[in-house]
Amino acid sequence: MGHFKKKHILLSILLGILQTGLMLFLLSLFISYQGLFDAFFMQNISVYAGLIFFAMLYSPLDFFIGLLMQLVSRKNETEADRFAVETTNDSQSMIDALKKLSAHNLTNLTPHPFYVFLNYSHPPVLHRIAAISK
Repeated sequence: MGHFKKKHILLSILLGILQTGLMLFLLSLFISYQGLFDAFFMQNISVYAGLIFFAMLYSPLDFFIGLLMQLVSRKNETEADRFAVETTNDSQSMIDALKKLSAHNLTNLTPHPFYVFLNYSHPPVLHRIAAISK
């Protein structure tokens, strides 16, 4: 409910559209770019080769875009948790639910911060519980 009230769903849809639009725009520029085919020593332009070359070149950019999207997602999760606690005035139920979910999913309670930065779309459970307890 917090994601809906805080307009996180709309923001995620808009960011996804922008990300897809950027990818398709770059694809339209590079799919038949002669310099790209020259770099891979291909004499003839091929759409299939262009797709493969683009995928190889776009991967690093997509990695950094993904980091940004995960950062936004973690921020949104914190806001949604805060909304839920403020709305219900019952932080203990939220904490209990997070504990049950983490136990059921065998969640790593203390992941390395760099691993969280690279891979997590939600804050670690202990961070969420600490934020809710404040």
